[in-house]
Amino acid sequence: MNTPRSRVVRAAAGVAAAVLALWASALALVLLAGARPALGKADVILVLGAAQYNGRPSPVFKSRLDHALELYRRELAPVIIFTGGVGKGDTVSEAEVGRRYARSAGVPDSAMLVERHGVTSAESMGAAAALMRTRELRTALAVSDSYHMLRLELLGRRAGIEVLPAPVPRAPIDRDPRSRWRYLLRESFIFPATALLGGR
Repeated sequence: MNTPRSRVVRAAAGVAAAVLALWASALALVLLAGARPALGKADVILVLGAAQYNGRPSPVFKSRLDHALELYRRELAPVIIFTGGVGKGDTVSEAEVGRRYARSAGVPDSAMLVERHGVTSAESMGAAAALMRTRELRTALAVSDSYHMLRLELLGRRAGIEVLPAPVPRAPIDRDPRSRWRYLLRESFIFPATALLGGR
């Protein structure tokens, strides 16, 4: 019977199926973007910040910094940009910790730029893009974890730069299946929200 109640039930089921399909598509896109590094020549290597402990990079942040150093040594870009502001309870920015780590590894100050104020991915990408534009730099190898790549490509495009995904291979998060899927599932919701509404 085609009663008003049955029509409402069918409509609700249709909406639920559409939402599920959109979420599954977002998850697939996040996975695909993280699995497709584009390690070509670029103007800069852009390192997204992560947690640091009293000036020491966390394992996640260290893996990003080590990957950025590898790309720099391979001469894929002549400049490294470090991003990340001062977290709650910290006295030094993530970006500054990254700069010090790279300097201790032999990277000259002339090859480094620092963005110390961004506390979200969108803020960091926007500020880094502004730094790049003042120097007429357009392309960036974005170094972060694999789950982050799709959103960084979107944020870079919005900020007026071209982002080449450079996910950290065998990153700490990826080595732990539970952690990996927690971040992937989280990103599968954050990315559509960012695409539709802007934001983090």
